[in-house]
Amino acid sequence: MNKIGKVYLVGAGPGDPSLITVRGKSLLERAEVVVYDYLAGKKLLKHAPADALLVYVGKKGGVQHAHTQEEINQMLVDHALAGKMVVRLKGGDPFIFGRGGEELQKLHAAGIPFEVVPGVTSATAAATYAGIPITHRDYTASVAFLTGHEDPTKESSNIDWSKIATGVGTLVIYMGIKNLPIIVENLVKNGRDPKTPVAVVRWASTPEQRSVVGTLETIAQVVKDADIRPPSLIVVGEVVKLRDTIDWYEKRPLFGKKIIVTRTREQASELVAGLEEYGANCFEYSTINIKPVDSYEILDGELERLNEYHWILFTSLNGVKYFFERLYSKGMDARDLKGPALAAVGKSTADLLLKYGVNADLIPSTFTGEGLAESLLDQGVEGRNILIPRALHAREILPETLRGAGAQVTVAPVYQNCPAEGDKELLRTELEKGGVAMITFTSSSTVRNFLAMIDVESKEDLKKLLAEVKIAAIGPITEKTVTDSGLKVDIMPEKHTIPEMISAIVNYYSGDKK
Repeated sequence: MNKIGKVYLVGAGPGDPSLITVRGKSLLERAEVVVYDYLAGKKLLKHAPADALLVYVGKKGGVQHAHTQEEINQMLVDHALAGKMVVRLKGGDPFIFGRGGEELQKLHAAGIPFEVVPGVTSATAAATYAGIPITHRDYTASVAFLTGHEDPTKESSNIDWSKIATGVGTLVIYMGIKNLPIIVENLVKNGRDPKTPVAVVRWASTPEQRSVVGTLETIAQVVKDADIRPPSLIVVGEVVKLRDTIDWYEKRPLFGKKIIVTRTREQASELVAGLEEYGANCFEYSTINIKPVDSYEILDGELERLNEYHWILFTSLNGVKYFFERLYSKGMDARDLKGPALAAVGKSTADLLLKYGVNADLIPSTFTGEGLAESLLDQGVEGRNILIPRALHAREILPETLRGAGAQVTVAPVYQNCPAEGDKELLRTELEKGGVAMITFTSSSTVRNFLAMIDVESKEDLKKLLAEVKIAAIGPITEKTVTDSGLKVDIMPEKHTIPEMISAIVNYYSGDKK
C-alpha cells in the first residue's frame, strides 16, 4: 500500500516574491507537486525543484477558468494519495477570500493530512505599498475586510451595508472593481460621507502597481478614466489622506522601469536584486550559458608546476570559479598557491578569490584587461612566468601585451561561453511590444549573444527595434562591442562593477545624466 502524501496550503503573499514566509519558501523548495493560482507570483516557482510537477489552476474574472474548484480539490486529493508532497500555492493569505477552507474540508473528508502556512494578505500589502496605514490612532482603530465580488444589491447579500458603512473606520474591499459604482452607492446611501477618501491599488507590491485616489463621489469615474482593472483592491477611509506623506513604493527612482538584464543565469542575481531594490521591473534573459571546457589538458599540466609561476592572473569571476573547481578535483587547495602572486582584474573578482581563501596581491585601478596589463608592466614582467586561467575564447590584449614586454605567458582555458538556449521568442516579443526602458550588458559576450537571439537582418532594423531603449554597458570593452553593432551606450559607470553600474542607472533616472 502506498504511503499517503501531504498537502501544504501556502499563502504566496500579494505579488512581490520576497514577501513569502520563510516556512512557505522552505516547503516550496521541497515540493514534488506545486498547484498554483493566477495571483501566486510566477517568480516563486523558481524555488521549486527542477523535477517538480507544476500545475496552473488560475482563475481570472471574465475568463474561462483553467480548472473548476471541484477539479482542483480532486487534484490535491489524487496527488496526495499517490504519496506526493503537494504545495498548494495561493495568492495572498489562503484563508482570506481564498477558498482555502473549502479545499481543506475536502482533504479532511478524504483522510489527507495537511498543513496551512499563512501569507501576507493583499489588503495589508495594497495599503502598505500605496503608503496608507489601514489603522492610525489619529484616524481610526477599526478595519474590515470585505469582498466586492458579490452583487451588493442582491437580497441575500452577506454584507450588512447599514452597519458596515459607518461602523468601521477603514474598509478594504477585495475584488470590487466591477461592482465599484454599486459599492459606493451602498456606502453613501447608508450614511458614509461622500467626501470620504478612497484609494484603488492595482497589482499591489509588484512593479506594475498603479494607485489612484478620489472620494466616494468621484472614485468610480477616476478608476474608469485611469483604466484600472482587476486585480485591484479598494481602500475606503480617512487614512487614505496619509498617502501624500507616506507613499514610498511608487516614488523609488526606478519604479516601473522595465529593464532587460542580459547575463548568465547564475550571475544575474546581484544586478537584478540591486535594480529591483530601486523599483525596477527586471526581466532576466540569459544570453550566455557557461560550461566547462572539453579538455583541461593545459591547466592540468600547469597545476603540476605552480611553484614555477610568478603570477596567476584572474580576469573574470568564472575564471576563478572554474580554476578552483579543477584545482580541488586534483586533490589540491589554496595552500598550493603559496608561490605565485595573484592578480584580479577588479574588486568583484578579488572578493571571490577571498571566498576561496586567498587574497589578491594586485587589483588595477582600472578594471579592464588593459588596466591589469598596465599595472603589471609598472612592476616589471620581463622574464616572469605568468598563468592566465580564462575563457576558451577571449580578447588577446592582456597576454599579447605581457609577452611584448618579455613575459612568458601561458593561457589555460577553464570555461567557455556558449549562447543560451531558449527565450529567443520571448525576448523578441518583449522588445516588439514596447515599454522596455533599458537593456544592461555586463560583457561583450552578452552583447554578441543578445544580437544573435533577437536575430535582426540589419543595423537599421536593430536601431528601429531598440529606438526607445536605453543601453547600459559595464565598461569600455563592452561599450565598444555595443557601438560596433551600430547602437549607442547611454550609461557606463566610472568603475566597472555591478554596484557602480546600479548606481549609474539610478543616477541616470534621478536626473543626474552626466
